Amino acid sequence: MILGRGAELDMVAALLRGAAEGGGGALVIRGAAGIGKSALLEHAVERATAAGMRVVGTAGVQAEVRIPYAGLHRLVRGAPDLADAVLNDADTPPALAAMILLGLLGETPALVAVEDAQWLDTPSWEALAFVARRLEADPVAMVLTARDGQDVERRLAGAGLAELPLEPLGERDSRDLLARVAPELGEALAARVLAEAGGNPLGLVELGRAAARSGGSALLPSAIPLSTRVERTFAALVDELPPATRTLLLVAALNDGDDLDETVAAARRVHDGDLGPDDVEPAVATKLVRLDGRFRVEFRHPLLRSALQQSATVGRRRQAHAALAGVVADPERRIWHRAAGAGGPDEDLARELTEIALRSSDGLAAGTAMAAFEQAVRLSADPRARGHRQLRAGDMAMQQGDLTTAVRLLGEIREDDLTPGDQALLGLFREVLQGTGWTGDGRLSGFADAVERLCREGEAAAAVEMLGAVALRAHWSNPDPRLIDRLLTAVEGAGRPLPEVQWIHVQAMLAPRERGEECLRRMAAVAGSDPNAWDRNQLGNAANAIGAYDLAAAFYTTAEVGLREQGRVAVLAGTLIAHATAAGLLGDVRTALDAGTEGWRLAAETATGAWAPAGLLAVGFAEALRGGEAEALRLAEQAEAMLLPAGRTPLLALVRKVRGVAALGAGRPDEAFRELRRIYDPADVSYHPHTRPGLLAHLAEAAAGCGAQAELRSVVAGLPDGPSPALRIGLGYARAVLADTDVAYEKALADDLTGWPFEQARRQHAYGAWLRRRRRPADSRPLLRAAATAFDALGATAWADRSRAELRASGETLRRPSGVAQRLTPQETQIARLAAEGLSNRDIAERLFLSPRTVTTHLQRVYPKLGIRSRAELARALA
Repeated sequence: MILGRGAELDMVAALLRGAAEGGGGALVIRGAAGIGKSALLEHAVERATAAGMRVVGTAGVQAEVRIPYAGLHRLVRGAPDLADAVLNDADTPPALAAMILLGLLGETPALVAVEDAQWLDTPSWEALAFVARRLEADPVAMVLTARDGQDVERRLAGAGLAELPLEPLGERDSRDLLARVAPELGEALAARVLAEAGGNPLGLVELGRAAARSGGSALLPSAIPLSTRVERTFAALVDELPPATRTLLLVAALNDGDDLDETVAAARRVHDGDLGPDDVEPAVATKLVRLDGRFRVEFRHPLLRSALQQSATVGRRRQAHAALAGVVADPERRIWHRAAGAGGPDEDLARELTEIALRSSDGLAAGTAMAAFEQAVRLSADPRARGHRQLRAGDMAMQQGDLTTAVRLLGEIREDDLTPGDQALLGLFREVLQGTGWTGDGRLSGFADAVERLCREGEAAAAVEMLGAVALRAHWSNPDPRLIDRLLTAVEGAGRPLPEVQWIHVQAMLAPRERGEECLRRMAAVAGSDPNAWDRNQLGNAANAIGAYDLAAAFYTTAEVGLREQGRVAVLAGTLIAHATAAGLLGDVRTALDAGTEGWRLAAETATGAWAPAGLLAVGFAEALRGGEAEALRLAEQAEAMLLPAGRTPLLALVRKVRGVAALGAGRPDEAFRELRRIYDPADVSYHPHTRPGLLAHLAEAAAGCGAQAELRSVVAGLPDGPSPALRIGLGYARAVLADTDVAYEKALADDLTGWPFEQARRQHAYGAWLRRRRRPADSRPLLRAAATAFDALGATAWADRSRAELRASGETLRRPSGVAQRLTPQETQIARLAAEGLSNRDIAERLFLSPRTVTTHLQRVYPKLGIRSRAELARALA
């Protein structure tokens, strides 16, 4: 019976009831050690079992926190039908493992019970949290318990899961519980137990029993924290066991596995005397541990495990780890136990741990990589190797978004222990952490100095790594061209040729105008060699920087397929946002909304905070094109509030872009021109040279609408030539606006605009409107009709409506397409479009990291919104 938790029991019951009815969810029960989290979880398991739900469970184990997928392995061991499907190896990306698991669980009502989530390894936590956020349409409930602490705060802050904090029991419930477990206590001693326990149920149970057994001495000294005192109570219980049992329990507490035979084999190596499997029986009889049918050891409470570890001497713990290293079969587990058992520097072991770290980082297990680097640092004998490993550990922490740990790790580095290349990278990482130095020639000049020095000293690899790290920063920092020349000259003289994709990426980001033509030529050659998903992402970034948005969109589209298959969600988030940006500049509103919305959602889930403003602005720009001015301005304001405190002022060009195009779509060309013009003014804080090409046509359209041709002419005259397709197309339209003749507009329409349908429609609209105003309505109608149709197809509703208005003024009416599709949410639109392409629900689920049931639910909502009844009608309805 659980006392004093009526409201909490109701929440658990509601969660299970919802899952049984097909609408699942997740709940994190959190609180101090011993507060009753495990009791509530056990209640949930009992209730789910009684209701006929499938129950699968796992638990975080402190000794396994560095082992990738240890938590998920525990879960699937209890469900053999899941094991092969969910996990093939330790490098399975968390999102991929999660979605496989969700697909397998989502057929019948189920409960996933997770105890001690604070000790789950990072990949298991990420996978389970990913699933937990996607249960609303599946018959699956997930209940997790987590002990309060800073690590839990960090994990839950980015998880977006419902939380149930447990408070201490009230006085009446505390007295009732104590009376049940220790009825023989006198009033005075009971009052002391109540005061010491402070409403903590485990404290009441264990301290009450200890007081009943040993009297008031069990409660001394009172200054020790409750959790420590309960641990001591457990330790006292262990002290009463035979020596062989105590040894066996200590080894089990340090073991990152739970197999009894493995634990016994290791315990024999440290115990002075005979020891066998039967020596676990005294611990089972006193209910300190449990054994299941497969002879797996499970501790009654996590505090018992920590009590055993803390009560043992350092030497004894190292002995146990060394013994485990001698018996475990898995090579990686063996290395971890060797490291824990090492008493001093061991460079060979440090190198082995570094190899684990590098493999883990390649496999996206950043938490494991960081832990391996930290252990390698402790065992490093070579100061320079130790410094490099410290640097990599800090980098892994930053990749996880764990800035507190990153600051600590990088702050512990002695710069004298670093190579010049590592010193330069340390400076870069510290600037990123401090949020300083995003802009300005001074800081970038320091990086250029470091790159040049590295090249002179033969550290070409470090120079290349630094260039890759600063390329994006340089692209968005408005640096002096001479500084860019220094960076490019340095890397060209490094004596080590870059891989082709890396060369294209660095050159395009640093010098899109000067090196863009060569980058585009080499890009075409690389595209034919079937580059991998990461390389396609880099090529998309390069094409975006140059202004080849059609090419960028193509690279991003194919990159996303590979990244989804690999489950590389954090990388995918950035790719989707960049794709949305390119699609918006092409006028492809539907793709921009789909990609931008999904990218923003994934960025929020994966804590890729640097992409947050870009995601908001990509969606905001698409909203501006389709006439959602209020939403566009809201998103621009939200992004601006992120950019200004961080000093990322060149990115304010993207804020101006959204506001300017929103005003243009709303019919305020004078305001639009003022906003967009600021991006072209070197004296303005929003100036950014690489954003100018993609917005020139919008600026020209605004100038034509408000009579600012003279100022537009000045802008065009000041633009440098370059290979940017966006610049070429923008100039073609701007020159037609400035000439304001039928010959100029016909010449503009004759340009090759393959892959740029919005710009083709913009020119058709402009020439059609020009003809109508010169009393040539018959000539204007075909152009205006074609423009409106193209804008509608792209989802650029604001522009389509203006073309229809001009067409009406010419004497012809063109009906607006049915607006029912506009009532679909971005995710419903995305699912509907994929279904219309012929993908099955399971294929759609895998692509979008959803469960098949969620896809089915969304489609069931889509059909009535579109006025259709079947999947076969989707393509026609969406068209």
